[in-house]
Amino acid sequence: GLTVGINLSRIAPEEKKKAYESDITYGTNNEFGFDYLRDNMVYAASERVQKPLNFAVVDEVDSILIDEARTPLIISGQAEDNIDLYKKIDGIIPQLKKQDKPDSKGDFWLDEKSNQAVLSDDGHINIEKILVKNKILEKDSNLYDAANINLLHHINSSLRAHYLFIKDKDYVVADGAVTIVDEFTGRTMEGRRWSEGLHQAIEAKENVSIKKENQTLASITYQNYFRLYEKLSGMTGTAETEASELQDIYGLEVVVVPPNTRSSRVDHSDLIYGTMQEKLDAVVKDIQECQARKQPVLVGTNSIESSENVSVLLTKHKIKHEVLNAKQHEREAEIVANAGAPGAVTISTNMAGRGTDIVLGGRPSEDASEPEQIAWRDKHNAVIDSGGLHIVGTERNESRRVDNQLRGRAGRQGDIGSTRFYLSLEDSLMKIFASEKTASMMKKLGMKEGEALEHSWLNKTIANAQKKVEGMHYDARKHLLEYDDVANDQRKVVYELRDELMGTEDVKVRYETIRDDVISDLFGAHISPKVAEEDWDVEGLQGTLLKSYGTDIPLQGMLDEGMNVDEMLKMIQKGFLKSHEVKEKNLGIEMMRTFEKAVMLRALDHHWKEHLAIMDQLRQSVNLRAIGQKNPIQEFKRESFSMFTELLETINIEIVQALCSVNLEQVSSKQQEILEEQKQEESPRPVQRKAAPQRRVVSSKQPIKNLKVGRNDPCPCGSGKKYKQCHG
Repeated sequence: GLTVGINLSRIAPEEKKKAYESDITYGTNNEFGFDYLRDNMVYAASERVQKPLNFAVVDEVDSILIDEARTPLIISGQAEDNIDLYKKIDGIIPQLKKQDKPDSKGDFWLDEKSNQAVLSDDGHINIEKILVKNKILEKDSNLYDAANINLLHHINSSLRAHYLFIKDKDYVVADGAVTIVDEFTGRTMEGRRWSEGLHQAIEAKENVSIKKENQTLASITYQNYFRLYEKLSGMTGTAETEASELQDIYGLEVVVVPPNTRSSRVDHSDLIYGTMQEKLDAVVKDIQECQARKQPVLVGTNSIESSENVSVLLTKHKIKHEVLNAKQHEREAEIVANAGAPGAVTISTNMAGRGTDIVLGGRPSEDASEPEQIAWRDKHNAVIDSGGLHIVGTERNESRRVDNQLRGRAGRQGDIGSTRFYLSLEDSLMKIFASEKTASMMKKLGMKEGEALEHSWLNKTIANAQKKVEGMHYDARKHLLEYDDVANDQRKVVYELRDELMGTEDVKVRYETIRDDVISDLFGAHISPKVAEEDWDVEGLQGTLLKSYGTDIPLQGMLDEGMNVDEMLKMIQKGFLKSHEVKEKNLGIEMMRTFEKAVMLRALDHHWKEHLAIMDQLRQSVNLRAIGQKNPIQEFKRESFSMFTELLETINIEIVQALCSVNLEQVSSKQQEILEEQKQEESPRPVQRKAAPQRRVVSSKQPIKNLKVGRNDPCPCGSGKKYKQCHG
């Protein structure tokens, strides 16, 4: 008796609304997150699709709330055009020398732990010379001049693109475009782009078409989105190792559900070899032995590059196999389902949430005849006799959970199966944590080439190394959350303010309160009873009221009449009230209310967008304060609070200036159509608007005579802003 809806990307808002109105709504985590952000960018409550966030059940909860928690969801719009600069900087990077060791000579060093490239002192000097030579930097300026901070940002993005982001591991290049590969599922993420110019830097490196850089319009992390739900729950086969993080951050307790039937899977100890080649030879030998007894094999690798290397090796040894990676995602379900056929060999980058069980004997067809069913049963029994599905791990992952996800593909529902991980001292995890100790042990034991080390002690060492990496990632996520919590508190205030505005038809009282506060603050900054009369800036106040608020008030006359400060302020407030009433009379009450609300929402959205950009810059620079013995997170909280207070004041000032400085005139229907088209272009989601009375809004000082102005041209009203950000 329950209604069920499905929420997909690129479906019409009406269909989305219908899906959300169902008792149960299915969808992907990022689509729910993006809908939440989009709902907080619309200009009418009726355009929203989501319902209140009551209860969420998250499948593969560890993958979503832990692995992907570091990646924020961002809705962005196009920023300024820097395409030529990306190409120029990309040509410079090969001229820089990487340091082999932290104290050796070179222009930059890689901090792989935080995934950053850092210029050395020599590097700064060298790159400044190259930039001056290429006429990108002025001769007498340096990289740390305020005007060149953007240039330094481009250099850092390009260094990261060249040295920290690897083709066929972090991204693939297909059809002239760079597509991100999800590091957790091995799937390509169509339409997703790295922010802060990194994606453009990679496009320049790969010599494909560079798309314009984006500016953040709205952003939230999965951590903060899912914590908005009143009740949160989830399920996965591999959460026990992350129980403390799920409890600390989400208040979720992990309950282990006992398996339906006892596992018959045999997990063999890891085999450790001296070199990568010895390890791969051992992997091939193991697969050949399985082939001889028609046992299906699933080979797990950590990257697309690694899966393709193993594929080349198997082809060389004439072993028939299937490769399941980001390039094969369309055939994914078919490949996975048949990975249990007799003698089948399947290479996979990641098995998390592949969503299809591996059937021993291969998947039988749904409309199989009696003889076909008998033939399938024979295959099924043959696979069980050969030992069931055998899992071969070509290296250990940084997380024990990902290894468990691979292991868990064998021995489902009490099936027979086996697993074995092959390692070498050249693997990245072993290099960082266990190579020297293990290498000296291999030497002492006098092991020959091709011989493997196998011991339960080694399994513990590797598990401890993985724990260290997991702890490091947990710290990174917790650190990110501390910063994002600051932005989240501010996001809640802005979105609640937006909700209030959207839910109120008549915002006149709110506007009058804002106007009185703004005028009162402005008045107090120029004229105050606490300051001697000769120090009052009467001319300055009169000039500001005329220039910024389009209101000419004879202040000197009031002083000459002997008015005191309170009386003067009351007269000014009265003048603004009367002026607004005249405009309301000319325009009509209903139109004026609509106009007030539109101005408030646009001012809020515009300045929130600018605030997000400044917050991003602050976040990138605040870590340097640790050098001055200051806590970066405390500095970030302090400064962002001060910036947020300033933001709210700026929004109020802009609302009052916009509503005080306008003159309302009748316009032709053709001009109204042009204005409506431009309005539609700026909307974050296509919406149906009711036809409004034929009116327009222009500056009282300089009416716009020609409405056919380019969106990026200076606004004819003389504000100095682009037309699309002003009267457009």
